[in-house]
Amino acid sequence: MIAIGSDHGGYRLKEEIKKYLEEKQIQYKDMGCMSEERVDYPNIAKEVAKEVQSKKSEKGILICRSGMGMAICANKFRGIRCTPCHNEYTAKYARLHNDSNILAIGADDVTTNEAICILRMWLATEYEGGRHEERIKLIKQIEDENMK
Repeated sequence: MIAIGSDHGGYRLKEEIKKYLEEKQIQYKDMGCMSEERVDYPNIAKEVAKEVQSKKSEKGILICRSGMGMAICANKFRGIRCTPCHNEYTAKYARLHNDSNILAIGADDVTTNEAICILRMWLATEYEGGRHEERIKLIKQIEDENMK
């Protein structure tokens, strides 16, 4: 299950990504927004992050104009590693080395086709573990120290 959410700036791209997920028979849960009417992106990022944090969804996708605000907000939640990706390379390494569990996309930065390519790479890439596991443990340690 993938939790997906956007603000008004990412709404159209979210709807296109949902079509792709449906074509690939990938289950998703739309956490909002439901139109191009203005919303505050932190509320949407919070819902997706909580969904992934609680393991109700395995992964998440967040979309706003730049992807940055959504990522900043989602990363305030323990255990969330939200990565803004703007091409297939960043999507691959977000998963391979950082075990990213939420993908953030900037709707103003990519075409629909580019966003689908980013998503496809992100979904297809497995976490490599190994030498990267120590860094993930350090991230968890930093969370423990600073997220009281």
